[in-house]
Amino acid sequence: MDISVPTSVSKESFLFNSKNSLKNNTQVVQIYGSQLKPVKFEDSHFKHLGLIKRNHGYLRLEASRDSVGSTRVAPVKEMEKKPNDQTLDLFNDMGEKFLSFKRFKYLEKSDHYQKLANGQAPKFMVIACADSRVCPTSILGFEPGEAFVVRNVANLVPPFENGPTETNAALEFAVNALKVENLFVVGHSCCGGIRALMSMQDGAHSSVFIKDWVINGKQSRTSTKAVAAGLSFEQQCRHCEKESVNHSLVNLLSYPWVEERVRNGLLSIHGGYYDFVNCTFEKWTLDYKGNGAEEDGKYAIKDRVFWS
Repeated sequence: MDISVPTSVSKESFLFNSKNSLKNNTQVVQIYGSQLKPVKFEDSHFKHLGLIKRNHGYLRLEASRDSVGSTRVAPVKEMEKKPNDQTLDLFNDMGEKFLSFKRFKYLEKSDHYQKLANGQAPKFMVIACADSRVCPTSILGFEPGEAFVVRNVANLVPPFENGPTETNAALEFAVNALKVENLFVVGHSCCGGIRALMSMQDGAHSSVFIKDWVINGKQSRTSTKAVAAGLSFEQQCRHCEKESVNHSLVNLLSYPWVEERVRNGLLSIHGGYYDFVNCTFEKWTLDYKGNGAEEDGKYAIKDRVFWS
């Protein structure tokens, strides 16, 4: 069963319904209800981790810029094979990939990278999941300097009233300092963070970090349980993966400086969903001013596309 991108978002329940009209490729999204209640994060104590001393030597890679396209690797001293040589091999491969990047990208576009050394002016801020299978720069083809990226578990955006996190700190910098023109929240299939969210028991207290984080998407879980109760757990998770993106789009508007720039037409908010099982991508844009949004609380989804 295919579950499409939800077409109606409620600020209280985030329920999606099929009664919204579709006119001129624009779908109406209802946002109503009271403000989201902030989630209280308790203080935790952290222990410093001791550094583990390795007895083996270090691999040293050097690259010179004697001429464009010329890269050299310093000789590497032969080392006696040890149990952790697999890790060393990983870094050998990493070094080769870096030198390949330098030779075939950095040096060939040296003028571009020199401009980046003087500052950045990305058009996009992308909020994506930390999942290793979901790399927005690889999937969407962003080049260095084109997108300011923050990644977290389940690509969630907490509401403004929840207080500071690394995600909204990055958001503040991107919007107020870099003046990005687009905020792009990208969800994905088989999301472990969403599975953790959907597996939580109602009213259960947890001291686990990941659950304390994904609770930011609790409203998405609640609405998914309400509208997809008859579906399997896997189908509910897929529904919630998409609904949580729209939940985050609404949360973005809870930040005064985001809402102001959106209202003034200086900033656009987009949602996306990457299905890496079938390699497809859905994208939609929140039309803040569409269909009299400021009067009746309705927002529109426009420019919806499906890439396959």
